Amino acid sequence: MPEPDHSVAKTVAALWHIESARVVAHVARITRDLGRAEEFAQDALLAALEHWPQDGIPDKPGAWLMTTARHRALDHVRHQAQAAPKHVELATELDTQHALRAQDFSAMVDDALDDDIGDDLLRLVFTACHPVLSPDARAALTLKVVGGLTTDEIARAYLKPEPTIAQRIVRAKRTLAEARVPYEVPRGAELAARLVSVLEVIYLIFNEGYAATAGEDWMRPALCEEALRLGRVLAELMPQEAEVHGLAALMEIQASRLAARVDATGDPILLLDQDRSRWDPLLIRRGLAALARAQSLPGAPGPTTLQAAIAACHARAATAAETDWPRIAALYQTLAQTAPSPVVTLNRAVAVSMAFGPAAGLELVDTLLNEPVLEHYHLLPSVRGDLLAKLDRRDEARTEFERAATLTRNARERALLLARASQLAVR
Repeated sequence: MPEPDHSVAKTVAALWHIESARVVAHVARITRDLGRAEEFAQDALLAALEHWPQDGIPDKPGAWLMTTARHRALDHVRHQAQAAPKHVELATELDTQHALRAQDFSAMVDDALDDDIGDDLLRLVFTACHPVLSPDARAALTLKVVGGLTTDEIARAYLKPEPTIAQRIVRAKRTLAEARVPYEVPRGAELAARLVSVLEVIYLIFNEGYAATAGEDWMRPALCEEALRLGRVLAELMPQEAEVHGLAALMEIQASRLAARVDATGDPILLLDQDRSRWDPLLIRRGLAALARAQSLPGAPGPTTLQAAIAACHARAATAAETDWPRIAALYQTLAQTAPSPVVTLNRAVAVSMAFGPAAGLELVDTLLNEPVLEHYHLLPSVRGDLLAKLDRRDEARTEFERAATLTRNARERALLLARASQLAVR
């Protein structure tokens, strides 16, 4: 029996990570059942692992996966239609009774399920964010099926135990199926009600691409690009919602730094050390325009718009030395009042340290040492180590960096933290 081609298997895994959300979203249009859609998408993955090592990787692997999963779904729908009575419930739900008699069944199903939004992934996001689910379940499920994140990555993003997240995802899919939630983008008041969790989920997807929680790479740009695309579509869909434009602004500005965030070997470059000539001016302009739109709409700025305003302070500074840190610290103070959280306080502490000195920042950080939610959050000891180093408390700083290195699951970040600890060991 021939040995498995590990190089092909790695390629399949990489392609699946990119394509899985689109495959699931497309198949869900046919099945109207998220759990079923994932099953048929997994069937396509297994088929690729079986056939590609012998037949070679197709020219358009994404289309191959999509077509294979689609055929599985259509076979399932045909079987359901043939097994049901004349007036089948399935035909009523899909409103495609005429399609069951058509020769081109596949095209008819697509026509019947099409609507004026025309974006499978956006439908998938809003379906996963249905109010029948708890807010935490909505976010976890969307990250799983849209972002392609593992359960462990989602758990770290939410600072929750992995079994908790796994159970949450299983229950969420079961709930959607039992409630027969329609696979669609809602309208009117229901659309607005789901918006907060949708914004949260899209930004978490972006963040996972911007600073990967695990693995060998510092970033996963494909996730950033997908989140940006979803954010732009959402801004077109809801032009009068300030927080939608705030999210678009935040992601555009942060995405402008992607090329400057790693060196030639893929190692991280921190914000203050980045070559700002490598920041993408087009994305910055788009971000600032989206922020201006958000700020022009009525109402007090929401949490996402405030974060975008903070990002804009960095984007407007030609050099790190020109950054308006007092303004950033003030914006974080407002954000802490609008959407209080330990992570916001930690970020505010960094801004305070840059504006008013490391001792002032350390005082804020030390108020977080007993926060249970930050117990395994590597950025807490990382920030504390940085402030201690600036205060020349080198031994304490080294200990903090070493602890932070044990908490991160990202290989590049771990190497950076250990390097900082090692530098402090040399006097």
